[in-house]
Amino acid sequence: MWEPYKKGYKAWLQLERSLSDNSVEAYLRDIDRLTQYLQSTGALKTPDAVELSDLQQFVQWIADLGLNAASQARILSGIRSFYKYCFIEQIVRKDPTALLESPKLKRALPDVLSFDEIESIISRIDLSKPEGGRNKAILETMYSCGLRVSEVVNLRISCLYLDAGYIRVIGKGDKERLVPIGEAAVKYIRIYQQEIRTHIAVKPGNEDILFLNRRGSKLTRVMIFLFLRDLAHQAGITKNISPHTFRHSFATHLVEGGADLRAVQEMLGHESITTTEIYTHLDREYLRETLHRYHPAFRH
Repeated sequence: MWEPYKKGYKAWLQLERSLSDNSVEAYLRDIDRLTQYLQSTGALKTPDAVELSDLQQFVQWIADLGLNAASQARILSGIRSFYKYCFIEQIVRKDPTALLESPKLKRALPDVLSFDEIESIISRIDLSKPEGGRNKAILETMYSCGLRVSEVVNLRISCLYLDAGYIRVIGKGDKERLVPIGEAAVKYIRIYQQEIRTHIAVKPGNEDILFLNRRGSKLTRVMIFLFLRDLAHQAGITKNISPHTFRHSFATHLVEGGADLRAVQEMLGHESITTTEIYTHLDREYLRETLHRYHPAFRH
């Protein structure tokens, strides 16, 4: 009964929203959960028959399944997206999600590395090994440009304008942006290209990919996660570290240094400024912690 709607919605996500296959699958899973719930009530209503009260009970149902607030909110954003599609396509006359409240999220602030900690991690790389030179170039680029891990593994040689001090990055939804790149990153990319990459037998189809594994193929995101975690461990850093930590630290250091939020949004490739605004919250959180720690009036 819902299949034709799901089919239309899938095509809309792919064509209108230009989402990746993974994102499309995640959105469709949210709709599957809703239909699963409606079936469990014994009345699989069509999208236009679903009311706000049905969705409120659905929220309770997913909460009872043990999903945390963040997971609930993510599922609801999928349901909202579906009803936006239904409204545009005139499948429904009114959007039942309009007054639906999301569970209150306590925004967990991810760990941020200080500049010294980043230097300490990078200094643990063994440069006597070929992958060491590559990994140094990767981490310098990630911190210099604030790249997502998917952006660094897909970075193309044809997108490097190192003499001009820029790289072209293809981000989420195939959106392109030009990002300035620092001197250290430029230096280590050049060393990697000239002294390491030239000795690798490149697999067909990977000729333009900058960072390669020993077999001449594109790196996986997991490989970067693993070597970064290993380096952090060697550096004695106990924070929860992932490749995203470098991007997160890049943005936090910019905002703390007084950078304009619009400029940070542009460099990170955030579609919405509200996503970038988390860094101002981080900054305020840091200020509050500092006051609590050092200001006599704030001490208990």
